[in-house]
Amino acid sequence: MFKDRKDAGEKLGIALQSYTDKHALVLAIPRGGAELGYEVAKAIHADFSLIICRKLPYPDNPESGFGAIAEDGSLYINQWAASSLPDKVIHQIIDQQIEEIKRRIMILRGGKPLPSLNNKTVILVDDGIAMGSTMHAAISLCKKQHAGRIIVAVPVAAMRAIEEFSQIVDEIVVLESPANFHAVAQVYENWYDVSDEEVLEICKRDL
Repeated sequence: MFKDRKDAGEKLGIALQSYTDKHALVLAIPRGGAELGYEVAKAIHADFSLIICRKLPYPDNPESGFGAIAEDGSLYINQWAASSLPDKVIHQIIDQQIEEIKRRIMILRGGKPLPSLNNKTVILVDDGIAMGSTMHAAISLCKKQHAGRIIVAVPVAAMRAIEEFSQIVDEIVVLESPANFHAVAQVYENWYDVSDEEVLEICKRDL
């Protein structure tokens, strides 16, 4: 159990000490991953930025989704999860999330492009992995941008996700994998939806 995202980020930073002063780039998936990414970057003296990815939510259940899209258009769709949706609806949802990605790039990253990932050790950080769709999209982006090594670092993930991601990245660091895991929030004492304002405040802090 983690007190909050700051606590989880500090503990992830300890687990990633082997990357200290190795010129790594920490990319956090906002909004929930921003606090953790900042704490990791601070702990290992790494550069820090935000990678904008969006879940593709079901029209009648926005908490759940059938895939995700990254800011470069990298698309991940869980075919089983999307099977009940008409193609027209899927394309509408993708278009909506592309607009939200544009908004977040402008607001959260000030319109700046992602730092160069070419040949870099990239550490992808989020507050946990449930379905894993957004992380899949983020990994696709990193591969297209020719990252040298890709490390996925989260406080919590299901064993299924750990096995899945370990096949497609160089390393996966997970602090907790509860046997009865059904939601990321279950391992946090203080869980809440992070606002744009909080992400902006985090990005202004010194590392």
